[in-house]
Amino acid sequence: MTGVEIVLVRTETQADHVREMAWEFVGWLHERYPEMRLVIDEYLENQDFVGMLERLLAHFTPPAGECLLAVLDGAPVGILMLKPYADGVAEMNRMFVRPAARGKGVARALCQRLIERAREMGYRDMVLSGLDRHVEAIALYRSIGFLDDVRKADTQSGADREILMRLTLSGDG
Repeated sequence: MTGVEIVLVRTETQADHVREMAWEFVGWLHERYPEMRLVIDEYLENQDFVGMLERLLAHFTPPAGECLLAVLDGAPVGILMLKPYADGVAEMNRMFVRPAARGKGVARALCQRLIERAREMGYRDMVLSGLDRHVEAIALYRSIGFLDDVRKADTQSGADREILMRLTLSGDG
């Protein structure tokens, strides 16, 4: 797609853009799921969201993790992260595209690049989870080959609304 660049996050300036959009993502979650605000906040606390963002360049860089920043026409517009989930399995995490850049192929470009990076890093599978109102993202994930996953959802409140997906990274995918 013309104008979209997917950057591997390696500098503090890039990391600052990611942190800003990660907090925008939290705000978006609160808006889309107002009845789940406490559940979302508890989940983020249990995931050490604040700590991971503080240590972004240590946590979301190789050899285990990765962080992508989408830049459209010179402006940062999207993020996507990868972290280890289990032996040989990576987790796609925290995809967010700013509203002004939606519908321009940014999310697809982020996903395709992250899948490519996961393969390069030796992962054999990728998993993700999303809530049931992430309809745009779930449709995108299905269109690039993710299938429903049989792993158990988190047992916390709201898990019945969680959609779990998996993509096998071997082969052409």
